[in-house]
Amino acid sequence: MTKSRLESIHASNAEHVSSMAGVPVAVFVGGTSGIGQGMAEAFARWRGGRAHIVIVGRNQNAAKEIIDRFPKPPTTDATEELEWTHEFIQCDATLMSNVHATSQLILSKHPKINFLVLSAGFMSGSGRDESPEGIDRKLAVHYYSRWKFIRASWKEGGEEARVLSVLAPGRGTKVDLDDLGLKKSYTLRRSEGQGVSYNDYMIEAFHARNPDLTFTHAFPGAVDTPIFNAARTPWMRSLRALMPVLRPFITSKEDCAEYMWHGLLSNSTPGARRIGSGGQVLEGVHWGGDEDVAKKVWEHTEEATRVKE
Repeated sequence: MTKSRLESIHASNAEHVSSMAGVPVAVFVGGTSGIGQGMAEAFARWRGGRAHIVIVGRNQNAAKEIIDRFPKPPTTDATEELEWTHEFIQCDATLMSNVHATSQLILSKHPKINFLVLSAGFMSGSGRDESPEGIDRKLAVHYYSRWKFIRASWKEGGEEARVLSVLAPGRGTKVDLDDLGLKKSYTLRRSEGQGVSYNDYMIEAFHARNPDLTFTHAFPGAVDTPIFNAARTPWMRSLRALMPVLRPFITSKEDCAEYMWHGLLSNSTPGARRIGSGGQVLEGVHWGGDEDVAKKVWEHTEEATRVKE
C-alpha cells in the first residue's frame, strides 16, 4: 500500500471514530498483543481515551502496560470520570465456561457493545489438543470462542454495532459435515481450513439473525506479531528468530490495525462481508451460502459451546 493511501485511511478512520456520539464501548478479545493490541491502541488514540475499552486476554502485565499508555481524558469531577473506563478481563478462551463468564461480566458493566474485535490466536505444531470441555484448543480459540463471545455478550443498543473476526477468509476448506469439530480425523491443515470456513458461516449466520448489524471476517496477511512467542512447541517458538529478517517485508501491527479498521468502518450498509489485508472487500472467496450446511454448523456449535450451569 502507498503511504498516501495509508494516510487517507488513517484520516478516515480517525474522523469516523472520533465523531461517534456518546461514549462507545469497544471489546478487544486478544487485545494484549498483535493486531488486537494495534486496533485497541488506535481506537483509544482516536477517541482521546473517552470510551469504554475492554481488553480480554491472558496476559495481565501486557494489558496493564497497554492500558497505561491510553490517553486519559481530563476530568473536572468524579461524575465525569465515570464516562470512560479502560479495563482488562483475564480469560483463557480455550474454555467456553471462561468465555461465558467473561461475557456475563462485560454485560453486567455495559448496556451495549459498539465494536467487538476477535483476534486471539493459537499457534500449535502438534496434533489435536482437547480441552476438558472436549473441544480442540486451536479450534476453540479460532472459532468456538468467537461464536460464543458474539452469542453470549451481544446487546443491540440502538447504535452503530460491528463485529470483526480476524482469521483468513478465502483460505478455508469445504465443511466436513461428518466430522464437525474434527474428533474423527484431525490434522493441523484440516483444523486451519475448517476453522476458517466455520468463521465464514458464522458471520453469515449471525447477520441473518441480526440484519441491522455488520459482521466481518478479515484476512490480515503477514503481520509483525509475537505469535511465535506463544507457540506450544519448541520448534515453532524457534521460528521467532526469523522475524528480524522478515520484518521489512511484512506489515506492522499499527498499519494492519488501520487497514482492519478501514475494512470494518468503510461500508455503512449492514451485512456479512470478508475483507483482505488492505481492508478491501473480497468477493467469491469463501465457503458459505449453503443453508443446510449453515444450519448444521450452527446447531453443532450451539451444542459444543453450551455451558452447564
